[in-house]
Amino acid sequence: MKCLTLVLAVCLLLAAPTSRDSSAQDTPGPAGMRAPIVLNDDDVPAFPEPPEGIDVQREGVAGGTLEMIEYESTTVGTTRKMQVYTPPGYSPEQQYPVLYLLHGIGGDETEWQRFATVNILLDNLIADGMAEPMIVVMPNGRAQENDRAEGNIFASAPAFAVFEHDLLDDVIPAIESRYSVFADRDKRALAGLSMGGGQTLNFGFGNLDVFSWIGAFSSAPNTRPPAELIPNPHKSADQLNLVFLSCGNQDGLFNISQGMHLYLKDNDVPHIWHVDDYDHDPIHWRNSLYNFAQLLFK
Repeated sequence: MKCLTLVLAVCLLLAAPTSRDSSAQDTPGPAGMRAPIVLNDDDVPAFPEPPEGIDVQREGVAGGTLEMIEYESTTVGTTRKMQVYTPPGYSPEQQYPVLYLLHGIGGDETEWQRFATVNILLDNLIADGMAEPMIVVMPNGRAQENDRAEGNIFASAPAFAVFEHDLLDDVIPAIESRYSVFADRDKRALAGLSMGGGQTLNFGFGNLDVFSWIGAFSSAPNTRPPAELIPNPHKSADQLNLVFLSCGNQDGLFNISQGMHLYLKDNDVPHIWHVDDYDHDPIHWRNSLYNFAQLLFK
């Protein structure tokens, strides 16, 4: 575990900010440190740049509900928190699909809301008919008793692996007991940024009986090797509705997402590979969520 934490710390420090100051980054690091980035011909955008105001509240657009809830975690042995978005007009008489959205190593259950104003972004997409009404769950992926992002954040790297059990055994059952949701894999999506992107690939491909929609944005070094994650690519391909990978071409962690893309490509596993001009930063993650959400549950 100590080796994993050290490797993770060194690799994540390769990511440096671009358009926002370091206080906005999930994984701050000194400028000028970069892993080698070698772009191939297909390392290009799959989508145009989103229009301005995708996460700005618009007059006349119905708003969903954002609430912080608590649940009992048998995995950690404590009461934990997660933030939940329900779409405009949510009704217990209707069932909804669910997107589980995971944060990075420096974040918590509030990070996605701070980076992307998830409720407003989804309100706007749903109002424009560009996304299906869905519930979005933003849990804390640091499955340990003190789950705050404080002190040496890299020391908690093992807790992000433990979160697989918390997600499967505690988070999902809590959501399905409190909200009117579909309880099948075709209506469950998993996505995340940085450390959460690695979790998404690890947990998503490792539990294809639970998830069939996977979105990994700027995945971190906690991502398991592709051949280990997907030993039977053709079988996995048959079980998936969508695999969405994205990364900025200025991101020091680019080779991780690129390596996953190349493995899927070489093994004929259908997926979307989106490369934009950003670094390891919130703009890329917000834009990736904007594009990913439009593809879900259709």
